[in-house]
Amino acid sequence: MSATTANSTPSSPDSTAHQGFSAEERAAMKDHARELKKAARRATKEEKAAEALRDVLAKIGEMPDQDRAMAERVHAVVTANAPALAPKLWYGMPAYARDGKVVCFFQSADKFKTRYATLGFSDQARLDEGAMWAAGYALTEVTPEVEARLAELVRRAAG
Repeated sequence: MSATTANSTPSSPDSTAHQGFSAEERAAMKDHARELKKAARRATKEEKAAEALRDVLAKIGEMPDQDRAMAERVHAVVTANAPALAPKLWYGMPAYARDGKVVCFFQSADKFKTRYATLGFSDQARLDEGAMWAAGYALTEVTPEVEARLAELVRRAAG
């Protein structure tokens, strides 16, 4: 006999079974699939880089005002302090990569309906400090002090 009754199926709201990915997570995965398909269609390396930059700037332009302002500052900081990192979209977020592998990314608060935006770093970032270090930083605004800290982190990450 099945553990599921006629009134309680794994997809019913009162079920204790795992409900899967949220709508925002599914949208991010679809964004990533589109990004991969679009990148595969580009011809030259220069065309790919130019289109990737346009994609990142367009994504930043779509963000709500506060997130957009922070994303614009983060983009400026990354491009000025780590010119070797190439802009690209990653799961629908502005990201910066070395040899195609994401080093850091900006996650809008609106992306997953969170309280704050995040500057995240992947395992490709060179931020190791002993046995434990931060891999993400919450952002509520980008002040000159925050900008200086971001610049230092991005330089180290790209190192």
